[in-house]
Amino acid sequence: MIDQANSIQQTMDGGYIVAGHTQSNDSDVTGNHGNSEYWVVKLDSMGTIQWQKCLGGSMGEEANSIQQTTDSGYIIAGSSSSNDGDVTNNNSINNVDFWVVKLSSMGTIQWQKCMGGSRSDVAYSIQQTMDGGYAVAGSSGSNDSDVTGNHGMQDYWVVKLDTNGTIQWQKSMGGSGGDAAFSICQTMDSGYIVAGMSNSIDGDVIGNINFGNNYWVVKLNSMGTIQWQKILGNGSARANSIQQTTDSGYIVAGTALGNGYDVSGNRGVYDFWVVKLNSTGTIRWQKCMGGSDQEWANSIRQTTDGGYVVAGFAESNDSDLTSNNGGMDYWVVKLNSNASIEWQQNLGGSLDDYATSIWQTSDTGYIVAGRSKSNDFDVTGNNGNWDYWIVKLGWTITGIPEIINPVSDFKVNPNPVSRSAEISFSLNQSEHISVAVYDIAGRIVRILFDDKLAPGNHQLQWNLKEGQVVADGIYFLKIISAGFTKSCRLVVVE
Repeated sequence: MIDQANSIQQTMDGGYIVAGHTQSNDSDVTGNHGNSEYWVVKLDSMGTIQWQKCLGGSMGEEANSIQQTTDSGYIIAGSSSSNDGDVTNNNSINNVDFWVVKLSSMGTIQWQKCMGGSRSDVAYSIQQTMDGGYAVAGSSGSNDSDVTGNHGMQDYWVVKLDTNGTIQWQKSMGGSGGDAAFSICQTMDSGYIVAGMSNSIDGDVIGNINFGNNYWVVKLNSMGTIQWQKILGNGSARANSIQQTTDSGYIVAGTALGNGYDVSGNRGVYDFWVVKLNSTGTIRWQKCMGGSDQEWANSIRQTTDGGYVVAGFAESNDSDLTSNNGGMDYWVVKLNSNASIEWQQNLGGSLDDYATSIWQTSDTGYIVAGRSKSNDFDVTGNNGNWDYWIVKLGWTITGIPEIINPVSDFKVNPNPVSRSAEISFSLNQSEHISVAVYDIAGRIVRILFDDKLAPGNHQLQWNLKEGQVVADGIYFLKIISAGFTKSCRLVVVE
């Protein structure tokens, strides 16, 4: 049957959590209620299944986004057309609702929430927020029940939930055409950045002069009010992933067809299209990557060396690509901070392989998830038709010399920390060092130090009561240098 992974993240224990959907009820999959269901799989650090969970009802469900939460559980978002089994209070008849599910660390449902109206509402992205609640983004065609303010057809629909899944506010954004949000990220100012596609030329959408689909990037404040919005593209573009960067700007990835307007350097048909924006949405640079056939970027992350890693699929075997195993392959591209390709890698077999999500791991390697029909070349163990296919990549790529990490003896004391902590480390050479606090979603919460240091032992003092408040919870303290990172789990308590 069809099993597709749509979202992956490394977990606090060094393993991985994966979510997508399954139509199966055999081999690795148990507990399917019927039709397509959320399928959540917890892997250990070596990729062995620790537990798996089917969630849904008798109709159809598809999970599009998962994240580990500060209590070591998980939050999942997608869509459901059921009103039985695990699903209650669906607002639509013969359509789908946002369906958000909170799981414990072992996959037990703690609460679930259907949200939407009488038409189709699909959640594509969820993130735990700094206040312990959740921000969800997707598309909605409704204008009743939970949804107000629809501009016509499909709108961006952003919903802010509290820790228990109660709606605090919701926002429909768009115009009279079709608008769909595929990615949301909370920003350092407690607002939100949202990206997707729009073909509207009115309502909230300003600057769409191409009368086609374009990236639509929207910056919201903490209460969902639009601060600015930006159309990017040439009439044939779709943004699938956005993240705030360490310079307070944004990196966006998706696909674009052809050249013109904001798009240049297209190799043919659809290309990966990566755009770097400053903090107010002005383009700093843009990059098309691909070959003469079709390429589609689904996920982008800023890496610890200040560059970017992008994952999606590729059908080409020319231009920026050096190989193809057949049909669609996973395509992973590493960019430096100036958008130059450092390396690229095709992964897959003789049939189709489609990457949907990438995450940089604590060893500065990468974990990639998606789906595969293949059972040869890079792919082994396929159970039939489409399977989840999870790939762990190391940080080293053939032909790139190994670099020795100049940082050692990285410690923080005390831990847990409430008021202040001392961060200590040693350098074996003069080096530019960044020390930053990240939340479990990979967002930068605080940059503590960013400068060049001489060799030797160093200590930094961090006063949690100075500057922006760091809420109670689990964080990662990372020290970054020369493309390497060392990290430790950090618990902040009152």
